[in-house]
Amino acid sequence: MSGNKFQKTVLAAAFGGVLVASGCSPIVNTHGYSPVSADVSTLAVGSDTKASVLELLGEPTSKGVEGDNSWYYVSYTVRTFAFFPPKITDRQILAISFNGAGRVAAVNTYGLENGIVVDLNTGETVTGGQSLSFWQQMLGNVGNFSAESFL
Repeated sequence: MSGNKFQKTVLAAAFGGVLVASGCSPIVNTHGYSPVSADVSTLAVGSDTKASVLELLGEPTSKGVEGDNSWYYVSYTVRTFAFFPPKITDRQILAISFNGAGRVAAVNTYGLENGIVVDLNTGETVTGGQSLSFWQQMLGNVGNFSAESFL
């Protein structure tokens, strides 16, 4: 009887171990769209137009801020492991620039090694005004009040 109880305990411990180990397996997600390199290699600078690029590669992930002369195809891979923060393990950016006539001017590819980290949440607001001391702020408005401002 005690052998049966031991087997159940070992089986429960093994099942629990497998359950814990499977919960710690990394999760890999790919986001975005990166065109096939064979299609990208067929692009001809100076002869392909926006319409031909759109037909060959599809709609870009993003377009340039200043008009429609830059198209970006972006894809990235994120790896999440257990309780650690997600980490970007791969990034591919295809940048296509067009000239004024709407023809391909340049085709560039960028990877994770070409990027820089930009901290968008610094918790600090940068202003373009003057940096005043405590006393300048306290005494700066002396004499700048009128009776109308209190009514």
